[in-house]
Amino acid sequence: MATETLPDHKALRYARRERALAAMEAHDLDLLVVGRVANIRYVSGVPVLWNAGTRPFGPGAVLVRSTGEVHLMSTWDEGVPEEIPHDHLYGITWNPMNYVAVLERIGADVRPRRVGTDATSPLFAQLLPMAFPGAAIVDGGPALRHAKRVKTNEEVDAIRGALGVAEAGLAAAVAELRPGVSERELAGVFMDAMATHGVTTPATQDVVRITTAPTTRGAGRDGRDGPVQASDLVAFDAGVVADGYAGEVGRTWPVEPRRAGGWVRDLYDRWERLWERLLDACQPGAAGSDLLEAYEAAGEPLPQRPIGRGLGLGFDDPVIVGDLPDTAAHERLDPGVVLLLTGSVTDDRATVVAHEAFLIAPDGPEVLSGSPFWNRERGGVTT
Repeated sequence: MATETLPDHKALRYARRERALAAMEAHDLDLLVVGRVANIRYVSGVPVLWNAGTRPFGPGAVLVRSTGEVHLMSTWDEGVPEEIPHDHLYGITWNPMNYVAVLERIGADVRPRRVGTDATSPLFAQLLPMAFPGAAIVDGGPALRHAKRVKTNEEVDAIRGALGVAEAGLAAAVAELRPGVSERELAGVFMDAMATHGVTTPATQDVVRITTAPTTRGAGRDGRDGPVQASDLVAFDAGVVADGYAGEVGRTWPVEPRRAGGWVRDLYDRWERLWERLLDACQPGAAGSDLLEAYEAAGEPLPQRPIGRGLGLGFDDPVIVGDLPDTAAHERLDPGVVLLLTGSVTDDRATVVAHEAFLIAPDGPEVLSGSPFWNRERGGVTT
């Protein structure tokens, strides 16, 4: 049973599919043809093989608005939920005309006017009009982003579960943080703890990074994966993909806190002031640009990485980054969004960076991790 492929829980599947169908209604789509792994799982509830590479577009699943039925590309029934009958499965084929025949059968009773896809390719740009003659083939991405942006209660629970695994791996790695250990060894500890909790897919590859500048560490000590020194600051980007959902926590720790100099405390003080402003800006209905302005108000330069991005089946909207200020101005932190919020401060000696996952609730941000880095009631960084 431990190795059996099981579909997502029924409540999770139905809640997501209901949102997808509502988005199709809002965007006037009769059929939705999806090929991206996260979208296939979102509409079908079937675990799909994860890989680190790109995939060519193919009709991995088709959602029918009028009936709510799902047709799925699958050569077996394992992991397929009960509401997708065997006759709604179609196999993988090397002959693209076979896909045209499958899609024609799906559309025969529907006679779709508008068919949305989450991606396409030069080949399928020719094949889809053949499968759905007379239908407009349109971008289904906006409908899917609309559906996936706000999380159901079941999805929030799934993200909490992923965060729990990430935190367990983080705790194991931090426990091994000491002078002489390498970044790679610490990453290995995290991966081992993650696997012990039944998860084998990290969200990121570079789990551990020494943030102390080479000039601070001393000449000849800037090599990748060198040993950690007592005066170093070490950032952990602990992320996992559990049951399809991404959970991430980020922390920066001094190797030996009691020996850290006053400049380290100054960096953490700056981080705390920035974090207070970010939390104040992270309110339901706020514009994404409010997070950019929080950095400006704190007197901190914007990092190159996103300071806010959605978590879900992979990465979802919104994505708020300093290089895209116009996009940030149009983004809204809608209630139900799960946002990974990043605070980062730096000087010429080191960087302190941390990120935390929040649910944007109607009355304000709700931290989803079990051991947040910042405790507002306590008034500072949890050490």
